[in-house]
Amino acid sequence: MENEEKLRKIVVALAIFALLLAGVLAYIWIGKNKIVSDLNIEKEDLTQEMITLQNDYADLETANDTLNAHLDIEREKVNQLIERFQKTEATNRAQIRQYEKELGTLRSIMKNYIVQIDSLNSLNIALRQEASDARREAAENKMQYDNLRTTTDEYARQVAEGSVVKGRGVTLHAINSSAKETNRSSRTAKLRADLFLIENSIAQKGPKRVYIRVKGPDGILMTASDEQLFTCNGEQMIYSESREVDYQGEEVEISVYFASGQSYTKGVYTVDAYTTEGKLGSADLLLK
Repeated sequence: MENEEKLRKIVVALAIFALLLAGVLAYIWIGKNKIVSDLNIEKEDLTQEMITLQNDYADLETANDTLNAHLDIEREKVNQLIERFQKTEATNRAQIRQYEKELGTLRSIMKNYIVQIDSLNSLNIALRQEASDARREAAENKMQYDNLRTTTDEYARQVAEGSVVKGRGVTLHAINSSAKETNRSSRTAKLRADLFLIENSIAQKGPKRVYIRVKGPDGILMTASDEQLFTCNGEQMIYSESREVDYQGEEVEISVYFASGQSYTKGVYTVDAYTTEGKLGSADLLLK
């Protein structure tokens, strides 16, 4: 009986120990499962961070070829990190921590590239603004230049026009053989055109030739030779007679005589006076 009692106590003790051991093992198993679950969650979170970093690198854009090449290298590093990380067990905490450090390094590098890209973008914006300002300034300068040139050309035109010597008081007279004026065609020996070159302080000073073109009652130009030519404003014309005068900017009177060598008939004679710069005036004469 005594041995049975001892045996019974031993069995009870072993049963109790077995229950305690089972409880301990259950506790350890539950704890391990929780740890593994937490590690898996941590791995999933870290994986998501890596994917976010991968997307952030993909969104970085720049027009700088050198910077783009560096970005491609960093993108490949992120891709390789994700690939290696996905093959690692969540329970390998040492390796997980190593990947976490690599992720932090890649994230820091990306922030540095973001700063560089922002600086380049700001510089590009500034350069574009400067280029735009330069184009606008160039356009404004061109407009001012064109306006100035137009104004200068206009001033030059006005000066050119203002420097032209003009005439006034053109008259035509018939002169007889006694050098007296007459209105009789039968007594006329030659014709005299009188006129004034008016004062012009900006006109070129020096010798100036005056040309006259006399037309008879029939409207035909009277001239001693068809080779008597002069050019006025680019147009070549035949003249009847000419005379040179010393013009010094002050008003000067001039008379030009023309003898046709033929008898004069009754009717209206016309004279047009010119210089090479322009027409000075016209006058008519009625011979009876």
